[in-house]
Amino acid sequence: MSRHAAAAARALAPAGLAVAAFLLLAVATAGWWGLAAAVAAVTASGLLHRRAGRGGPPLGLDLTPRLLIAAGVLAYAATREPVVDRWALAVAGAVLLGVLFAEPLVHRLARPWYRAVRVPGAQPAPPAALAANGTAWLVTSVGLLLTGLVAVGWPAATAALPVPALAAAGVIGWLVLDGVHRRRTGHRAELARLTRALTDGRPSFLLYFSAPPGSEYQVKMWLRQLDQLDHPYLVVLAEPENLPAVAAATDAPVVVCETFEALDAVLAVPSLRVAFYVNNGMKNAHLVRYTQLTHVQLYHGDSDKAVTASPLNQLFDRIFVAGQAAIDRFAAHGVQIPADRFRIVGRPQVAALAVTGESISDVTDPVVLYAPTWIGAHADTNYCSLPIADRIVEQLLARGRTVILRPHPYSRRDPASADQLRRAEQLLARDRADTGRPHRWGAAASEQLSLFDCMDASHAMICDVSSVASDYLYTGKPFAITDMRGEGDEFARTFPVVRAAYRIDADGGNLPAVLDDLLAGDPLRATRRELRTYYLGDAPPERYPMLFQSEARQLLPAAEQLRSAA
Repeated sequence: MSRHAAAAARALAPAGLAVAAFLLLAVATAGWWGLAAAVAAVTASGLLHRRAGRGGPPLGLDLTPRLLIAAGVLAYAATREPVVDRWALAVAGAVLLGVLFAEPLVHRLARPWYRAVRVPGAQPAPPAALAANGTAWLVTSVGLLLTGLVAVGWPAATAALPVPALAAAGVIGWLVLDGVHRRRTGHRAELARLTRALTDGRPSFLLYFSAPPGSEYQVKMWLRQLDQLDHPYLVVLAEPENLPAVAAATDAPVVVCETFEALDAVLAVPSLRVAFYVNNGMKNAHLVRYTQLTHVQLYHGDSDKAVTASPLNQLFDRIFVAGQAAIDRFAAHGVQIPADRFRIVGRPQVAALAVTGESISDVTDPVVLYAPTWIGAHADTNYCSLPIADRIVEQLLARGRTVILRPHPYSRRDPASADQLRRAEQLLARDRADTGRPHRWGAAASEQLSLFDCMDASHAMICDVSSVASDYLYTGKPFAITDMRGEGDEFARTFPVVRAAYRIDADGGNLPAVLDDLLAGDPLRATRRELRTYYLGDAPPERYPMLFQSEARQLLPAAEQLRSAA
């Protein structure tokens, strides 16, 4: 299921069940059937929220469906026989609807200013914890369902109708009083608790991450290298949506800072010296303002895209780059950064890739990896080849090649790209059914295998302008890059890595000739060896991971000296 389809299902399932509950209760007066639909709606709301990796449901989640259920319950109670006590019905209705309508405001008032995983002693105390872990939402939702149960199951117990709603109101009132107190004191107690808990772990550095959900791969690729530094550290997130995925990927403490005050509490930890970043997220500016830290940009891959030479990098004290190509890229784009801020550390992740000395012409049945990028956030960063994906796949299948299709994780977010990708996958599915060739696509390529697994399983690659090209350069295997802007001879000047690749025209018209070179002649084999050092640094495979380790370890104890000299 695509990301958009999953989001639609998550929104529509509780809403559809709530509509059914309202109609059954208010119109059909089918009490037990209506109550069953109401229970299903509330259950679906909570479970789908958790399955989406968002933790406990917050107050205010799926408020409209629950208000619809409340209206159905009250309408059913008003029309049943024997007639209910009007005062009991009025109290139940006022309290129940008041509690539900108040939920969003109470959540903003009562929620903690941070979330923490693997930070002993930092967890919020009750009642704020009830708002953080979903218990408060569960209490109000159960109060709603119990009101319905009283209305349906005990027609004579009219005086009990307001009891569940009043119980839920008591919890909400407790949250409000606590939230007002914490707001008046500036959340000092909980923030001090966070600082003390983090200080006990004596972290030397932190990794800061801000990005849309689904971008956690940017963090995951660096966790192993950071672990190998043998310094305690923590991960700081700007968005709570990334917490489940990141926390599951590391054993380090993870903190979500939802306010500037929470970030202040983290940065009050005296042992912190260095902050690492993996992208140019706009919220990086929230952290680089702390001048007691040395700020280091790592990026999440090296490519010739203009965005990798962003002027935003001037914010950082150090920029760790894969090779000289990255440094030259800044100058080529008119971004002036002092040379002493750069450190060539290679791409330590690619050390896990198998390096081949084998010629493609000696491979009996070469496997081709097709790794298209996404359309980008802006028109000037769109290098996506999915508009010709079906042509690329058709040409490979016509030559009897086995294909691994692994698109960028964001590819399915754009409806047109998702449709283009689907057509290419259908071609692979039909060919596998007809020939038995073990093509891989979808979850088989993007979930069961890592990107590096796909690279190791291939003998050649077709990609777009992206960091995938630079990483594949390490393997020594041949690759082709799509020229989706039709730059022709200028393509290699705009994107120098193309000198080591075979260029595919924007319409795919030259694919037959390109595939002849890619899968047989491979005249660029020597050029790839030359450019590998330029793009990925100079070290033998056995010492390659130490480029990053050496620079990072020097930086940690020297952070204060670097800051005072800047």
